[in-house]
Amino acid sequence: MEDYIKLGTISQKVSALGIGTWAWGDRRFWGFGSDYGINDIREAFSISIAQGINFFDTAEVYGNGLSEKILASLIEEANVSPVIATKFFPYPWRWRIADFRKALLNSLKRLNLERVHLYQIHWPFPPMPVEKWVTGLAEAYEDGLIEAVGVSNYNADQLRRAHDVLAKRGIPLTSNQVPYSLINRKIESNGVLHACQERNVQIIAYSPIGQGMLTGKYSEQNPPSGARRFLYSAKFLRKIKPLQEMLKEIGAAHGGKSAAQVALNWVICKGAIPIPGAKNRKQAEENTGALNWRLSEEEIRILDQLSDQLAQ
Repeated sequence: MEDYIKLGTISQKVSALGIGTWAWGDRRFWGFGSDYGINDIREAFSISIAQGINFFDTAEVYGNGLSEKILASLIEEANVSPVIATKFFPYPWRWRIADFRKALLNSLKRLNLERVHLYQIHWPFPPMPVEKWVTGLAEAYEDGLIEAVGVSNYNADQLRRAHDVLAKRGIPLTSNQVPYSLINRKIESNGVLHACQERNVQIIAYSPIGQGMLTGKYSEQNPPSGARRFLYSAKFLRKIKPLQEMLKEIGAAHGGKSAAQVALNWVICKGAIPIPGAKNRKQAEENTGALNWRLSEEEIRILDQLSDQLAQ
């Protein structure tokens, strides 16, 4: 099974699983420079490339631009040409198309690129309407600065509005990057998934292993550290245990796959592209083990059922 797919107007096919680089340079949330450093990230990148992963997602706000710089330096060292996605952040003091263009050019400079494969609006934040920044995307696409256009964290209405602005100019909306995992399936019920399917927009799934909650590593007795300890209560960690156990059980039936690999494969089976993080060699190897096999329909049904119980 060759796990590469066509992603919108990007000429190069992308791996069915990408790597999210939020943690590459982020000290505040992920602890870059204390728990892990540049050498760990270099190993994660090398393993990912060696195992066929060719899609990396970053953003100007990740580490205040450091993520983009790290990614560029690793690409240059390895002499490879992966597919790169980055994002524009609509800070409230940005209100002109010129601000959008400047941010894009700064990202291109940090990434050492003349053209980025996928450029995304990070959030649909006010005060500027969706249509304003999407117009900026369209102009940058027409000027050849980006190969494909995407959005992130857009609800169903915002997605349709973005799609309509682009469609008037003959430009397809490639993707919507949203949280999606066995512990967060909101897009299935809030209309986002339906809107994406209706407009032929690819879901790119961030936090596909629930910020580590689906690895089986964390429990009521061993809660996560850092900022994540405030996000997941002891009650939630009790409720998730049956799902964690089933992920392990299904993984064992697939020749020793881990809980995280099963959780990532579930996202792939749902038609989304998961972009888990990879801070070190071990996490990169874990990610690649989710490729080139598939869960059965019955296994997906069982996982869906256990996932549904978390919301009760």
